[in-house]
Amino acid sequence: MDPPSFSSFAPSFSSFPDFEQGSSKHVPPSHSSQHLEDNADAKRKRRSSKKDKDKKHKKTKSKADKAYDEKSRDDTRRGDAVLFDDDRESRPYAFDDRESRPVFYTDRKGDPLNVRFGGLYAKEVPKYQLVAWGKKILGLDGSWSVVHRGGGGLEVGMGGRRKIPSITDSSSRALLNAPPTRRLIPSFADASRYQESDGFIKLPSAKDHHGDQSYRSIERSKDDADSDYDSSMTSGSDLSAEDENEGLTLTSFQEKTRSLEQRLAADPSSISNWLSLLSHSLSQIPITSRSSTKTRADITLSIVSRALTSLPEDVPAHKLRLIYLQAGEEIWEASKLQVEWEKALKEGNADVKMAWLDWRTRMGGRTVDSVLDDALRILQLSTSELERLRIFWRAAVILRQAGHIERAMAMFQIQAELIFNVPSSSLRSSFEEQLGALEEYWESEAPRIGESGGSGWASWVAAGKPEHSFAGAVHPPQENVSNIADPYTSWACQEAQSDGTLKPPSRSTEPIADEDPFSTVLFSDVRHFLSAFSSVRARSAFRLVWLSFLGLHVPGLETLLSSSESTDDRWCEIHLSSGPYLASIYPPAPERRRITGSSYAGVIIGQSEEYSSGFGPVKTWGYRAVGPMDVFGEANWSMWTREDVQGVNVEFVRRVFERCRLGTSGDDTEWDVLNLSFEAVLNVKGALKVSRSLLANARESIVHWSAHARLERLRGRLDEARKIYRTVTSTPSSSDNKLSLGPLWYDWADMEWLAGQPDAAIQVIFRAAGLDGTTGLGIATLRAKRILDDTARTIPGTLWKVQESWLRLAALLELLTSSSSAECPLFLCAPIIKQGSIADESAAVSSLTMLYHHVLTLRGTAKPTVLRERLERALNVYPNNTAILGMFLEAQKGQGVWGRVRELLEVGTEDSGEQPKNVARRVADVWVAGWEKGRWDWEIERTRGGLAAAVESERTRGSPILWRLYIELEIRAGQLERAKDLLFRALGQCPFVKELYLLAFDALRSVFTGRELNALADSMAERGVRMRKGLDDVVGDWTEDKEEEESSGEEDEIEAEARERQRLRPY
Repeated sequence: MDPPSFSSFAPSFSSFPDFEQGSSKHVPPSHSSQHLEDNADAKRKRRSSKKDKDKKHKKTKSKADKAYDEKSRDDTRRGDAVLFDDDRESRPYAFDDRESRPVFYTDRKGDPLNVRFGGLYAKEVPKYQLVAWGKKILGLDGSWSVVHRGGGGLEVGMGGRRKIPSITDSSSRALLNAPPTRRLIPSFADASRYQESDGFIKLPSAKDHHGDQSYRSIERSKDDADSDYDSSMTSGSDLSAEDENEGLTLTSFQEKTRSLEQRLAADPSSISNWLSLLSHSLSQIPITSRSSTKTRADITLSIVSRALTSLPEDVPAHKLRLIYLQAGEEIWEASKLQVEWEKALKEGNADVKMAWLDWRTRMGGRTVDSVLDDALRILQLSTSELERLRIFWRAAVILRQAGHIERAMAMFQIQAELIFNVPSSSLRSSFEEQLGALEEYWESEAPRIGESGGSGWASWVAAGKPEHSFAGAVHPPQENVSNIADPYTSWACQEAQSDGTLKPPSRSTEPIADEDPFSTVLFSDVRHFLSAFSSVRARSAFRLVWLSFLGLHVPGLETLLSSSESTDDRWCEIHLSSGPYLASIYPPAPERRRITGSSYAGVIIGQSEEYSSGFGPVKTWGYRAVGPMDVFGEANWSMWTREDVQGVNVEFVRRVFERCRLGTSGDDTEWDVLNLSFEAVLNVKGALKVSRSLLANARESIVHWSAHARLERLRGRLDEARKIYRTVTSTPSSSDNKLSLGPLWYDWADMEWLAGQPDAAIQVIFRAAGLDGTTGLGIATLRAKRILDDTARTIPGTLWKVQESWLRLAALLELLTSSSSAECPLFLCAPIIKQGSIADESAAVSSLTMLYHHVLTLRGTAKPTVLRERLERALNVYPNNTAILGMFLEAQKGQGVWGRVRELLEVGTEDSGEQPKNVARRVADVWVAGWEKGRWDWEIERTRGGLAAAVESERTRGSPILWRLYIELEIRAGQLERAKDLLFRALGQCPFVKELYLLAFDALRSVFTGRELNALADSMAERGVRMRKGLDDVVGDWTEDKEEEESSGEEDEIEAEARERQRLRPY
């Protein structure tokens, strides 16, 4: 109950009401105030002695002691209290009978301090108990209860438990995204609050203030007030002085911004500083937040416009110009954007031209032919051969994505004839004359490159230009889809099967030419895209581009055609969206992981974690950073695996390898090694036969012999590989090619090392250094190290692969002969620093591979943490290298630290100043989410967020590969409505990708109506997307009535089952 208030009358004890006398439990008022004080002192003594006894013996009181103490306190209290018990006065009071306890007590004497403070002291309030332990509130429904009591009040909720905010709640996300509001600032005060004495700080004790209740006084003495005033004045002056010394307190974000602004003020021509300022400013706006695209575009325009006006005219700013135009695309009107692009095209940069073509491709209301006209425009403006090849590749991909497969294949076939099969009579002719002669060959419909019996243009001219009667190409059989009831789905499956097989153009005499006129390609259809490639680099790059178009993508090829950081991977890596790749990227039908355990001898044993191989289906790295025949892991993971050759026309590719050679003297080693790598994926025994045929024409080629030995190692015949190594290194010509023998020497030593024969590996290294190793192991080791280091230093930087082999030999010798397990060769522990060259990335991969074999494969003495830390640093430097990613995942197996792997799946690294993730790495992140078996269901939301950020990222925006992957995720997750929304967004950015349209007719058929599908088919026809058969011819008079009847039948079955379940309740 509340204490009485005495504010309205003078404080005197006569104001207390008199109570009725004569009660049996009434205590006569014969006790004086002195007696009360004695009772209080006795109570304090009993409490003090009890505390000492409990502290000494550390025992709890017994029930009898508790009862005695309570009875004593009650007796003491009754000395000054009057009991009110109304109708129960005649009953004797029993202490243990809780029902007979008094309802309340009244204090006859009162406390004068209550008058001063207007209420009871908090520590003197009698103990009481709330109704239902304070969880219920009178007048509130019983389902609601108090779940929390705090200084801010009560928190009421249902269920009786307080809801703890999780990391996924909106309040938690807002708190995480909020900038810091407080900061720890060091104090500059000279004196401490607490005085130190002999190394200790004396704490205040309650014994010093025993019996002193001055702390409860409301009035303050004059001395205290003066001291407080003086201290406040002093503290105020100190704070003002501190503010003057420190200035304005800035957050870490503001401090970094100020630092970047100061650096730009000192050097406004630094493009790297401008990019750092831009990424730092965008880091405060998550890419997946609402309206983030326009907000980030506004910030980008404001910063990049300052940069473009501050840069001198002689400083190239193509990268900033592209960022400026890409941001303006989200804000500017179409007319202003057109003017800005035309202004940028005048600079003549290749990256700007490709970006302009991508922008024209994304524009709505256009057709495929208009986009090809734009490609021809920038092709005529290009002067570099690699630049023209780059545009040629882009035009072929546009045709392929729009369904014009035969026309794209014809472009490569005719261009290959111009490069590799020009007749001797036309070598000195002009380019236009060569095109006229080539047109005659093409219109004769003779077998062409890649086709059966195709010997080429030069052989046709040498044979007297004979006439050929084409019997018809043999195409692989296709799956029968005629049994599909829905005509929309049947039509989509037929279109997808026809487009999935890369077929060359048909002849005019074939029956298919009458049904599908687009299957026959005339020379005039591709004439304007042809170019003259005279340099060896451009011709070699053309062959690699053709292989990539056929499905055998060469990692890093897009960087070979561009001098700067290329973004061509957004459209060139179309193999990643093929059916076999999607099946390998996403796990099969996921089974929910059951967290169970088994028992052994009464001990609960949890299930062991199961992982797939850390080396996944995605391969991406710098060009030549990883060799075609370099293998990783137990499954011999390499540049091309089984997933890469699925869906590839094997016979066509073999003929391309055969006809597109640069010379016949064995100098075309890189092309031959790629050929052997392709054959090894199909069959190692067949690859050895091809290798023997190549060695028959190149017996002195060390590269060919090294590749042949690698094939023997893949087959498991190490003795045959040793014979090859011994024979090649002991020939007289090997002394003349000592430097070029470095890769062969290391392959031999590496084979012995991985085979568990370190002594044999040391002897091989000694032979490579020109030592016999019989004079003493210690002396020979020192001499061999010096010779190997000197040899590596004498090799020029252009031969960085050869130099790397000699460095690896020296590192392997030091690793095998080191007496301490803590010591690590310099090549294996050197800091991983990105310097912008492929040689640095290749050296990082080589050193990490050696350390990976030493720690994990051979279970060496080195600590696994050394490998994991180096792999983690390497991923920060080279995030787009999946070879490093595979070794990192293998090193993380069994560690139980999923957070380190989860960091790889973050939204992005564009705003952190590091190298952004490319398209292949984004696809690899999706695969990593299902790397641990049974965890895919837990990582779907994280994967969805990563793909949502990828399709909006400035680096990977507009990629049909990522859109296809994102839609496939929602389809596999069963979110068809969400996949439908994504499909419309994807078609807005990729309007000429036929594969995306077909998803609405097949996988998303259940959420599309016939009217919507007909509208999509009309859009395909308006935009020039090829349809081999008209949709109207397939659908005919079919309506969706049958589908509605089938769906209603299914609903009736569902309702009947529901009623049966209702009847069987609760069983």
